[in-house]
Amino acid sequence: MRVIVFVHASKDSEAGVMPSTELLTSMGAYNQTLIEAGIMRDGAGLRPTCDGVRVRFDGDSRTVSRGPFNLTSDLVSGYWIWEVEDMDEAIAWIKRCPNPHLEAGEVEIRPLYDPEDFIE
Repeated sequence: MRVIVFVHASKDSEAGVMPSTELLTSMGAYNQTLIEAGIMRDGAGLRPTCDGVRVRFDGDSRTVSRGPFNLTSDLVSGYWIWEVEDMDEAIAWIKRCPNPHLEAGEVEIRPLYDPEDFIE
């Protein structure tokens, strides 16, 4: 099963504050462990929403809004794509993850659809 793991943003990540050298080192070691275990397929940190845009679709119209965006806890600052046996394995792996921020935060795990999910 493929899952995407969203790291939710913090005030610091939205302000463009870079992680400490210690956090980068521990996250790099964690990522290497994921790679060696055959779990990690992709992953990256995202720039703050001040560098992004949102496009709203309404019928045929498109409205572009430039960041920054509000509700920091609902924003994403990074992601991984993992290949795991099941959600329990994904949970076990995320419990081993260093805290991605210097404050309390959340990480969300969501299963991805595969092409066969759309075949009846």
